[in-house]
Amino acid sequence: MKETEVLALLKKYRDKNCSREELAFLDRWYESREGNGIAELSETEFKEDLLYIAKGLPLYTPALQKRRVWPQMASVAAAAAVLVLGFILYTYTPFFGKPKVPLQLTTLSVPADQQRQLTLADGSTIWVNAGSKVGYPKQFDGKTREVYLSGEAYFDIKQDPDKPFIIHTGKLKTTVLGTAFNIKEDPQSHRVTVTVTQGKVSVANGTEVLGIIKPNQQISFNTAENKFALTNVDAMKAIEWQKTGLRFEDISFADAAIKLEQRFKLNISFENKKLQNCRFTGTALNGENLDQILKVICSFNKASYVKQPDGSILIKGEGCE
Repeated sequence: MKETEVLALLKKYRDKNCSREELAFLDRWYESREGNGIAELSETEFKEDLLYIAKGLPLYTPALQKRRVWPQMASVAAAAAVLVLGFILYTYTPFFGKPKVPLQLTTLSVPADQQRQLTLADGSTIWVNAGSKVGYPKQFDGKTREVYLSGEAYFDIKQDPDKPFIIHTGKLKTTVLGTAFNIKEDPQSHRVTVTVTQGKVSVANGTEVLGIIKPNQQISFNTAENKFALTNVDAMKAIEWQKTGLRFEDISFADAAIKLEQRFKLNISFENKKLQNCRFTGTALNGENLDQILKVICSFNKASYVKQPDGSILIKGEGCE
């Protein structure tokens, strides 16, 4: 199909006059632009076409030079590059509802009855709640560190002043340099809440910065009404879900000990270093104390434990190769 015909279809799409067959063709045409496909326009023509269809909005920005994206015309304003706290960020609504996020994105999907802990390439840690998803790159190669969240997660971000960390959650972008906070997306109530436990966090809806919040502050954004509220809260209550249980999945005894140290604020050591190599899978339920958890873990690994006078724990046993 000629370029003029493609443009005519794009104009029809803008005016919501496309037939199913025409939508299917545009869908295929869009996908083909990722490779060697049809209707390859020059960069200048491509920019001009986008500008024409968007009625003058600059959709083709330096931040997207390696990603040719056709946003839905109804949401075109969200596709323009925006400036938030001195950093060039961007967001967009995918063409025909297809998610178009950075290449080589890994997705962690957590089952409804479990939780997961994820360590990113920069050393940041994410605790992902049940039924939630996080999309993240294996390496942060650009000028920003960006991940995508659907559901609820608690973030402990490694500080890097030169690389802001950005979380995309529906319409919201949460921007930080290094801090700890919780984000919860509730599709049923059309609400996204951001709660800070440490540091400062900037929350934006497209080009509009909703606020910069500090510890024990929360921004609640209604995605249906485009309204938000900033309130003072007890941040610890917002992350209580994180402490509902401990999940150990094919984990070494050494790594499990680190989790227990973080949870119960004590030191755990091994009499025999080979014990650190033992691996197991299990779940500690909400309300179980350290003794209950250690008894089960030690039974898995043919080990025992002793409480030291200083309150620390010493693990004993033959260990694993």
